Amino acid sequence: MTGAKPDKLVGAWLIAICVLVFAMVMVGGATRLTQSGLSITEWKPVTGVLPPLGDEDWRRAFEAYRQTTQYAELNRGMSLGEFQGIFWWEWAHRLLGRVIGFVFLIPFLAFWATGRLKGRFFSVLALFAAGGLQGFVGWLMVQSGLEGRTEVNPAWLAAHLAVAFIIMALALWLALDAFAWPRERRTLVAPRALPAVFVAALFVQIMFGALLAGAHAGPAYPDWPMIGGEWIPRSYAALELTDNHATQHFNHRSFGYVVVLLALTIAWFGWRRGEGAGRKLALAMGVGALAQACLGVATVLAVTPLGLALAHQAGAAMLWLLGVALLRTSREAGGNTIPAL
Repeated sequence: MTGAKPDKLVGAWLIAICVLVFAMVMVGGATRLTQSGLSITEWKPVTGVLPPLGDEDWRRAFEAYRQTTQYAELNRGMSLGEFQGIFWWEWAHRLLGRVIGFVFLIPFLAFWATGRLKGRFFSVLALFAAGGLQGFVGWLMVQSGLEGRTEVNPAWLAAHLAVAFIIMALALWLALDAFAWPRERRTLVAPRALPAVFVAALFVQIMFGALLAGAHAGPAYPDWPMIGGEWIPRSYAALELTDNHATQHFNHRSFGYVVVLLALTIAWFGWRRGEGAGRKLALAMGVGALAQACLGVATVLAVTPLGLALAHQAGAAMLWLLGVALLRTSREAGGNTIPAL
């Protein structure tokens, strides 16, 4: 707890930020899957809010894109109309980032001026700093793909996604604090460290998924449960996390099984011993983890279609938020967990 008084209006504001960041993760996923992220080669925080407004502006934007390695190796001969199709995804992604900035800043100033952030000012300020860091990391990510690559560096994409998930977690945590939630004295009777272990494992799994997605490795091995006909790919010994598709598949799939096992363990404790919000969250986590695993398998077997891939990304984000909420429940509801069994 921050020690601040409950404030439902502040809580609603922070939930809105969490929802907007969730939406930005989804638009970012679509931008990546349509290979649109390198279509805008400049970063103009103010003037960039306006898209090209005339034929000459569009020609200049297209000409800048034509200087990239992605155009030369993947999209040579692309028409202006086709360029506009990928341009709008990246423009929408950046516009949503600016919208989030305004949604944060204006209420922040109003709440600060009226004293409603007393006790949580520095926590909310950290949220703002994370948002600024996200914009900076996003631009470094784009820069990594403009020369010598046909896509952004997977490590930078993973970093960009990591900051987004941290922002969502912090916004949700602070929102639940503002709502003074949960109110139950006992909610999840389970080993004390289990929710934290789950959140940490899920974060690692999401990063493995980002490395795989950033390298466009999804379609490389459209078989399951084996990977290219092998249980352990022969190339795995090299441990090339950012370049070897077989390694990326093995890491993401294998750690996915660990995450599902942890979620089902939590669900078992919730079902057998839990009460109130903790029990509901634990059961939802178990169901959500199984659904997410099924989505992952379906995405692999269908060779990463846009709809399934986005559903899989949405599932990861929702499971992450469930994990954060459960972690808060286990830590904040009057010491409601028992020591490790």
